[in-house]
Amino acid sequence: MSHSDALSIRQGLRYGMMGLPLAFVALPLYVVLPNHYAKTFGVSMAALGGVLLFARLLDAFFDPLLGRWSDALYQRGASTLLQRAAVACALLGAGFYGLFFPMVSDPQLLLVWAAGTLLVTYLAYSFLSISHQSWGAMLGGSEHYRSQVVAWREGLGLAGVITAAIAPTALGLPATTAIFFIAISMGWWLWTRAPKPPITSAASHATGTESKQSVWRPLARADFRALLAVFVVNGIASAIPATLILFFVQDRLQAAPAHEPLFLGSYFISAAVTIPLWLKAVARIGLARTWLCGMLLSIAVFIFASQLGAGDTVPFVLVCALSGIALGTDLTIPGALLAGLIARQGDQGQSEGAYFGWWNFVTKLNLALAAGVALPALAWWGYAPGARDPVALNALTVAYCLLPCGLKAIAAGLLYTLILRRTP
Repeated sequence: MSHSDALSIRQGLRYGMMGLPLAFVALPLYVVLPNHYAKTFGVSMAALGGVLLFARLLDAFFDPLLGRWSDALYQRGASTLLQRAAVACALLGAGFYGLFFPMVSDPQLLLVWAAGTLLVTYLAYSFLSISHQSWGAMLGGSEHYRSQVVAWREGLGLAGVITAAIAPTALGLPATTAIFFIAISMGWWLWTRAPKPPITSAASHATGTESKQSVWRPLARADFRALLAVFVVNGIASAIPATLILFFVQDRLQAAPAHEPLFLGSYFISAAVTIPLWLKAVARIGLARTWLCGMLLSIAVFIFASQLGAGDTVPFVLVCALSGIALGTDLTIPGALLAGLIARQGDQGQSEGAYFGWWNFVTKLNLALAAGVALPALAWWGYAPGARDPVALNALTVAYCLLPCGLKAIAAGLLYTLILRRTP
């Protein structure tokens, strides 16, 4: 595709806007739904947790197949993909509405309803996410251009997260649902007017055998396995504090619940407003070095956080803001590195969906692993919510601050040895 080294604001908005409703829909499903079903319908938390875990894992395992399907649709033309995306938008909207306004009220039937509706919602969401990411990767361009493409998607995604964090409490579920319907309709409409990726002639003549194999093709690439290794370790390092932040705030800092929106708000807003600064860094020192800077900043911030105790709410706002700034690199750099890797492997216009299918599979696995490692480890070390015992609180500090630091350091080492040292 021929383009300048810069993405115009109009082009960025048209491509990136779909990121807003996709990020918007994720937060209520994780945060609001369990509470809503327990309080409004009296559903067992344990049973609902099982349903949520089952639907999430099943969804993750479908991602590589959805990615391959997305590739097949792209090879038939951008308009074919956009038509299927419109259907997925409608299914996602219907699923979101059905989850929060179920048509059954019996608690047992509700679990069955939730399981079926969640699966439809998750699969539509995953197909849209993979297809939208693939579209961005197919646009190609320099490192700076690719980072701009990802930054528009992820920056508008952050706007979606912030809106979703406020809307259910401030406006209620009916208004939140209406906002989502408007956002996803606008996102799809603008997407149809976004810069279109080229379709390679090689892609359109792929044989049936190649199509079957190509879901595995990314994993056969050594460079992709190297980038995936960095992404996995770094992702778990980021997901552990996300899983534990409320425990740390409530028990280690003993902060009032009123402070929680301030902590989360400073984190997400700092990430959003500093993305343009990271893009300037990419233009000067490249993608991988910029990501390394973000990792090192994150390690320094969490070492500082490990020194905090009861009443240290103001320093913790600083921790949230600085770790939000570091988050900007995690949002913009890995996807741009992957887009460049796909082009270098000669797979551009053919296998983006397969790559992003595995990428999203790993992202979901990271979240599951973070909860699966951090929460049992804390219990093993003697911490339980509400603890005030110094040994238990030290265990919480180790899990929230120092374990992520160790993992970030490993990720930084992998990034340097597997990617930076091999880059000419």
